[in-house]
Amino acid sequence: MKDWADSADRRPKKTLKDIQAEVDRMIRGYQEGYFSPLGMIARFAEELGELAREVHHRFGEKPKKADEPEGSLEMELGDLFFVLVSFANAQGIDLAEAYEAVMHKYRTRDSRRWTPVDGQGGGR
Repeated sequence: MKDWADSADRRPKKTLKDIQAEVDRMIRGYQEGYFSPLGMIARFAEELGELAREVHHRFGEKPKKADEPEGSLEMELGDLFFVLVSFANAQGIDLAEAYEAVMHKYRTRDSRRWTPVDGQGGGR
């Protein structure tokens, strides 16, 4: 498994803003455009189910059938991420701003909830 922090990939890294813009260009290139909010949540649930199925096959008690092809956690997470980005775009949500806001919430609200690793301070 590739460690995301030690990637040998030399392509320039995309920011969340870059990713949101790329997804928006792609979706706006089709007449149908963005799905409705309810349609996107249904799609998100569908993709989450596919990820859950793959995790269950790999780490749970339900092995794959002999004729089932091997799945990819990376692709299932990518599908889920794409739908998340699409939903954020359709709702005018800047994911980088949302991320910063939620990290602030976790750093303050949960700052004493967990036991930090020695010398790391739990990301505070």
